[in-house]
Amino acid sequence: MTRLHTRLRRGAAAAMAAGLLVVSVSAESAYAQPNPAPAATSSPSPASSDFPQLTPAVAKQLDKAVTQVMREANVPGVTVGLWAPGKGSYVRAFGVADKATGAPMSTGLNMRIGSETKTFTVTALLKLVDQGKVGLDDPIGKYVGGVPNGDRITLRELAGMRSGLFNYSMDPGFFKALTTNPRRPFTPQELLGYSFKHPVLFQPGEKFYYCNTNLILLGLVVEKVSGQSLAEYIRQTVLEPAGLHHTLFPKGAEFPTPHAHGYTDQTATGKTEDSTDWNPSWGWAAGAMISDQNDLRTWARILATGSLLTPATQAQRLKFSPSGLPETGYGLGIFSVAGWIGHNGSLPGYESLVVYLPESKATLVVLLNTDINYKGSEPSTLFGQAITSIVTPHHIFKLPAQPA
Repeated sequence: MTRLHTRLRRGAAAAMAAGLLVVSVSAESAYAQPNPAPAATSSPSPASSDFPQLTPAVAKQLDKAVTQVMREANVPGVTVGLWAPGKGSYVRAFGVADKATGAPMSTGLNMRIGSETKTFTVTALLKLVDQGKVGLDDPIGKYVGGVPNGDRITLRELAGMRSGLFNYSMDPGFFKALTTNPRRPFTPQELLGYSFKHPVLFQPGEKFYYCNTNLILLGLVVEKVSGQSLAEYIRQTVLEPAGLHHTLFPKGAEFPTPHAHGYTDQTATGKTEDSTDWNPSWGWAAGAMISDQNDLRTWARILATGSLLTPATQAQRLKFSPSGLPETGYGLGIFSVAGWIGHNGSLPGYESLVVYLPESKATLVVLLNTDINYKGSEPSTLFGQAITSIVTPHHIFKLPAQPA
């Protein structure tokens, strides 16, 4: 997701419950961009395919870059996984998983993944598209009543962040309710209520605006059409076929062990708190899921290559529209940043970055246990930029901080 109030709206590039682009992101890019820049679709330079051998010397460079970001951004713990066929791998854990006990961070820990959840929800929707049960150009009003402009906003526009609906996590009442009692559950209907009391921001398809409300609606579509809970449908049609055995959609605040403790300043007092047992239901289809490094390594490739979908549907997914950020386009629950395809996530206490570079078949997974910004930037983006500056200088992962 994105920060509460500011990040809650970003999901990460992206990245808020979600989390996209800040997603964030996860991360998140929850802001309307009045003058969209062209999506990054230009051909890379010939040298850009030169992914280095991940030798001890390169690993030493990466160690230095990661620890520098940790130190400057005051990140308690982070895991980094970088894999490229024929080039080797770089898998590391730095810092602590629990500041109270000093327990070390580990690559095998479960982590809350924020807006990376969006990639699973949209994949579930696209599975229904492949089954002929829904159409991307169906209006949301066909499935969910009471949506402003519901007769005009399509499922495609919801998945592509171009609906014009207000982002519920930007609502002051929501922020107060969540930070006053972060362990309380929220229903999808409550979340939509925070959004629908606001006027639409623009007409459907007019521009890009990262918005968690869109994913709540898509989650309800999946439930209505499948006749199953969103969690169960994702488990059966996405997680099991993908072989993701340590990824789950929690019903409440449950958090399988072992897991890292998370630390956030998105609190009622503004002071940093341990958010490990906060209830992620406020993110639901936009940001509630849990996973680990190994599963996300597998998922990054599956997501980018579309192996769970028909080629035609995956092609629709990868039609990246301008986001207003340099070298960044957004497809259907997925982004492309300087050629890296995937998503990020951010919610109180945790951030994720899960991306894949098709030309090198390289995968990068970064998981950390804080969402506290450093000089206006999400720490997951800082790690992504530091790492890719070394291994793919022609494809540097950058998500500029968005205005509040």
